[in-house]
Amino acid sequence: MSRLEELIQQLCPDGVEYKYLGDVCSYATERIDAAEVNADNYVGVENLLPDKQGKTVASYVPSDGRWIHFRKDDILIGNIRPYLKKIWLATHDGGTNGDVLVIQIKNKNILRPQFLYYILSSDSFFNYDMQNAKGAKMPRGDKSAVLRYSIPLPPLPVQQEIVRILDSFTELTAELTAELTAELTARKKQYEYYRDELLTDNKNATWMTLGDIGNVCMCKRIMKAETSSEGDVPFFKIGTFGKEPDAYISREKFDEYRQKYSFPKKGDVLISAAGTIGRAVIYDGEPAYYQDSNIVWLDNDENKVLNKYLFYYYQLQPWAVSTGGTIARLYNDNISKAKIAVPPIEEQRRIVSILDRFDALCNDLTSGLPAEIEVRKKQYEYYRDKLLSFKELK
Repeated sequence: MSRLEELIQQLCPDGVEYKYLGDVCSYATERIDAAEVNADNYVGVENLLPDKQGKTVASYVPSDGRWIHFRKDDILIGNIRPYLKKIWLATHDGGTNGDVLVIQIKNKNILRPQFLYYILSSDSFFNYDMQNAKGAKMPRGDKSAVLRYSIPLPPLPVQQEIVRILDSFTELTAELTAELTAELTARKKQYEYYRDELLTDNKNATWMTLGDIGNVCMCKRIMKAETSSEGDVPFFKIGTFGKEPDAYISREKFDEYRQKYSFPKKGDVLISAAGTIGRAVIYDGEPAYYQDSNIVWLDNDENKVLNKYLFYYYQLQPWAVSTGGTIARLYNDNISKAKIAVPPIEEQRRIVSILDRFDALCNDLTSGLPAEIEVRKKQYEYYRDKLLSFKELK
C-alpha cells in the first residue's frame, strides 16, 4: 500500500458517502445585465484557459442582453468541444454565456468549493464529460449527465486537508515547471545562437543557390474528390503539414502516383510554401502524400549537401516570400534563388551532429527538458487522483 493510500485510509477508514453532483450542486440561474459586465468580469469559453490556468481578460464583452450571473466560488467549466477541459474557480462575481457551465454548491457546510474544483479538474470527470457530450459538429457537454456524476463527500476537515495537500502540489509543480520552462527557453536561445553561428560564420563555406544544389519538386496534384476522411494513406494539406492528418487517399492511388510522378525520398526535407512559410519536416519514408505546390522539396545530391544540413539551414528562413496574393506564397523560383552557405561535407556532418544534440535537448519529447516538464505534470495528476479516490461507505 502506498503512503497516499495509507493517508486516505487513515482519514476515512470506513469509506465516505458518494452523491450525484446534482444532489449537492445546481446550475446558476440568476441573470446579470450587460451594463454590469466588463472585460475583467465577463467570462466566455474563449478566455477560459486550459489545464486549470484560470482565465484571461475577455476579448469580447456583450453590449446588450442578460447573461448568466456567476458568483465567487462558483465553478465555471467550458461546455463545448474542444473546451471541455477548461475550468476556473471564480475569484469574483461576473457574467458568462451558455457555452460555459456555472456550477454552484448548495451547502458549503458539506462541500468546499476548492475540493469540488479539484474533483471536476480530474481526468476522471473530463473523460466522463467527453463520453456524454452530444452533437455532431461541435459536441456539447450533457448538462443532465454532468449532474449525474458521482462525487465523494468526506468530512470537511478531510476535504480541507486534501485541498491543502493539492494546493501545495500545485504550487510546487508550478514552480518546478516555471524553472524548467525558463531553462528550456535559455537552451533554445543558446541553440539558436550556435545554429546561426555554425551555419553562417564558416570561412570554408561556398555560397550557392538552392537551384545549384537541386530541383524543386512536388507531388502530383490530388483532387478533393480523391480524398476522404478515412483511408489507407495520410494526405497532408498545408493546414495539417507537420501535424495530424485529416484526409486520406487510397493505397492504389498512392502507389500509382508515387511510381509515375515525383515523390520525396526518405530523408528529403519537405517545405511549406504557403501560409506558414518555410516550415520544414524531414520525410520519414512512411506512406504519406503531400499537397502539390503548397508542400515542396529540393531533390538534392547528398554528396554535395546533406539533407539534415538543409533542414537546419531552412530554419534561418532564407526565403524571398511573395506577398501580393491573398496569402503569402513561396514560389519555386523564390526557392531556387535562395542562397545558402555550403561548407565541405565533413564540416556539414560536424555541424549537424552538434545541432542534433541541441535539438534533442530542446525539442524531443522523449528526452531532455520537455520530458522532465511532462513527468512533473504526470506526477501531479497521479497524486491528485490518488487523493480523490475513496472507498464508498457501505
